[in-house]
Amino acid sequence: MLFNQLFFALCLAGSVAAFPFRRFVAKRDVDPALVPSFGWQAGVNPDGTGNCDGAVNGSDGKPIEIPCQCPPNSTFFLTELNKNVAAGFVTTNPTVKLTFPTDNSTASQNARLNAAAVTLQNLEGPGVGCPISSTTFVAQQKAINAETASSASSTVSSSASVAASSSAPAGLLAANATSSVAPSGTSTAAAGSGSCAPPVTVTVTVTTSVGTSSTTSSAAASASSSASTGATIASGTTANSTAPTDAQIAALAPPLGWQAGVNPDGTGNCDGAVNGTDGKPILIPCQCPPDQTNYIANLTENIRAGHVLLNPTVLLTFPTDNSTASQNARLNAAAVTIQNLNGAGKGCPISATTFSAQGKAINAESAS
Repeated sequence: MLFNQLFFALCLAGSVAAFPFRRFVAKRDVDPALVPSFGWQAGVNPDGTGNCDGAVNGSDGKPIEIPCQCPPNSTFFLTELNKNVAAGFVTTNPTVKLTFPTDNSTASQNARLNAAAVTLQNLEGPGVGCPISSTTFVAQQKAINAETASSASSTVSSSASVAASSSAPAGLLAANATSSVAPSGTSTAAAGSGSCAPPVTVTVTVTTSVGTSSTTSSAAASASSSASTGATIASGTTANSTAPTDAQIAALAPPLGWQAGVNPDGTGNCDGAVNGTDGKPILIPCQCPPDQTNYIANLTENIRAGHVLLNPTVLLTFPTDNSTASQNARLNAAAVTIQNLNGAGKGCPISATTFSAQGKAINAESAS
C-alpha cells in the first residue's frame, strides 16, 4: 500500500510539473530570426531640427525625412512586437489586429511584415510611432511578392498540363499555397515498466492565422480534407470567398462617429472624439476625420487591393458576416484606412473617431 501511494504521488508530481512547461511553450516569444529587418539605422544625416534621412526616397529623388530617433532600438522594438503578437493585436491601438506565422509562405512573410509595420507605427499610441519610410519594409514586400510571382509563372509554364486539369482558377495558383506549421507534437505515453498510465495518443490541433482569418490543422487531418476546405490566401480571405460589393462596404463600414472642425483652437487643432486622462477631448487636426465620401472611397479601394494602397505592408480584410471577428476586421480596415489617408502613417488618428469605443462594445457583447 505504501509503495502504491508513493508511486501515485510521483506520477502526480510529474503531471503537475509538466503544466508550467506547456504554458511556457504556448507563450514563447517570436523567433528574432523571423523578424523583418529595418534595413536602416536612426540618426542618418540630421538637419538640426530633429529630422534625419529615411530609408526611402521621395518623388524628388531625395530621402524622405523621418524623426531622428527612428527606427527604434531593436531590443525595444522586439519587446513591443512580442507583446503585440502575444495579444493578437497592437496593444497601444487594439483595433489593429496582427499575426506572426512562422512558415515561409508568401502569405506568412507578408503577415510578419505587417506585424512589424503596425508595431512600428503605433509604438507609443494609436498612430504614434515611426513611419514606414524609416525602414525598407515596402521594398522587402515587393521582393517577396515578385519572387512568388516569378516562381508561379515558372511553375505554370513548365506544368501546363497539370494547371489545365486543375479545378482552381489560374489566378489563385500562387496565392493558394497554404501555410503549414508542424503540430507541436503527437505524444504517446508508452505502456510498460514504470508508466503512469495506459497508452494514450494525443493529437494536438494547431491554429495558424494570416491577416484576420485562421486555418486549423490537425495531425490527424488528411491532405484531401484540407484541400477541400479552401486555402487561406494573403489577403486573409479564402478561395471560395465572395468579395463585398460597393453597397455592402458602404453599409457595413464602421461609422466615424465624429465630425471635423469641432471647437477649433485657432492653431489647426480641434476637439477629437475621445477624452484624454485629464477628461478633456484629445486634440486632432481640424480636417479630421475625413468626410464620408472620401472615407468610403478610400476604404473601398483598400479593400479591393487587400492592403492599404498608400502603405502596402498593412494588410486588411472586410468580411461581411456578423461574427465578432468579422466586426473587428471591419473596424481594423477602417482604422488603418484613415491612419494612412495621405501616405504611410499620414492620415487621421483613431481619436478622431469612435472606433475604440465601438471595438469595446463589440467585444463586450461577445464576452457576455
